[in-house]
Amino acid sequence: MPDYRAVVPRAAFDVEAAVAAVAPIVAAVAERGQEALAEFSERFDHVRPTHLRVPAEALAAAEADLSDEVRQAFTEAIRRRRLVAEAEACSVPARVELAPGAFVEQKLIPVERVGLYVPGGLAPLASSVLMNVIPAQVAGVSSIAVASPPQADFDGLPHPNILAVCALLGVEEVYAVGGAQAIAMFAYGVDGLCPAVDLVTGPGNIYVVAAKRLLRGRVGIDSEAGPTEIAILADDSANPAFVAADLISQAEHDPMAGSVLVTDSPALAEAVRTALEPQIAVTKHAERIRTALSGPQSAVVLVDDLEQGLAVVDAYAAEHLEIQTRDAAALAARVRNAGAIFIGSYSPVSLGDYSAGSTHVLPTAGAAHHSSGLNVHSFRKQVHLIDYSAAALTEIATLVETFAAAEDLPAHGAAISVRRQS
Repeated sequence: MPDYRAVVPRAAFDVEAAVAAVAPIVAAVAERGQEALAEFSERFDHVRPTHLRVPAEALAAAEADLSDEVRQAFTEAIRRRRLVAEAEACSVPARVELAPGAFVEQKLIPVERVGLYVPGGLAPLASSVLMNVIPAQVAGVSSIAVASPPQADFDGLPHPNILAVCALLGVEEVYAVGGAQAIAMFAYGVDGLCPAVDLVTGPGNIYVVAAKRLLRGRVGIDSEAGPTEIAILADDSANPAFVAADLISQAEHDPMAGSVLVTDSPALAEAVRTALEPQIAVTKHAERIRTALSGPQSAVVLVDDLEQGLAVVDAYAAEHLEIQTRDAAALAARVRNAGAIFIGSYSPVSLGDYSAGSTHVLPTAGAAHHSSGLNVHSFRKQVHLIDYSAAALTEIATLVETFAAAEDLPAHGAAISVRRQS
């Protein structure tokens, strides 16, 4: 079967080039702490926050100011995501007896402290708060900090909706810090402000991604998230208006967002093209959407049949994959590479962005070939506990000594022999 990975549309996203721009920012935060954070906030966010750490009363006020309708939307999304996260956490650690007295057990240990980044640029992603915080809470993380860019329109604090969701989730440590400097703050810690974390998660722009790449190793990261993307595998049974709306919904995120339709039906492709413009014309971010849909990262891909279509979407490994075909569930079961799979005409990506209960922090840029979305297990370390009795070690000793000798590591074998001799 052909390898379609080289020909599927994809946004240009040169993280390595951005690392050079980010490196001095990271170094300045490590060296000068709060002073540097304030300077970069003024330079990049056009506001110098009065409080780099959001005061408790600001969090409480943001929650109190929610309308009943928005509060209900937030709390129901939180409820559904928590239910799914609790199901993710139910796997029981394994304990295996390999021989009498020879045990290996897998222990799941929560990461101690995490820093969660929430974008606030083109859109204040309050949904990203719950998508990051809930699995960390369910995993048992004991210390959670959230950072989001300060907003000039809100007196140098993050967007009120972001603060309100933090308050609803009981997160008290929130910082009005954005961009690469937020990742540096989390990685190095800032005296008198923010202790260093063990793991940083959450999406962001290319400079956030570059900072995560630069600091990986000093701190754990979840992934290097690129521009959002949707692929839709559809046949002639799909509703063109639904398909067009879903392509537009992801293009709304970013001018670099990718929207790809893969179909074996030229008639559907044409009907979707016809349906796009009337919907774009009445939406708020029409210019951004048109830029994204006309970019090299967006396309209509015509295939011979759905078998070839399945091969194409597997090669693309979309962050979000919708399947709108007659046999959507059967095709979904055969997909190998996707961040999340949305089955049928009534499971749009927008549902997953907010209230499906699934995670929306997903691998992009083809990383779904090897990586998963953010979930409870992202916040837990898997540690083996090895517990052998003297008799169990003696039983396997000769084989271990032989293996050590085969690798020309005699001291490894001697560590076994000395115990057998005693």
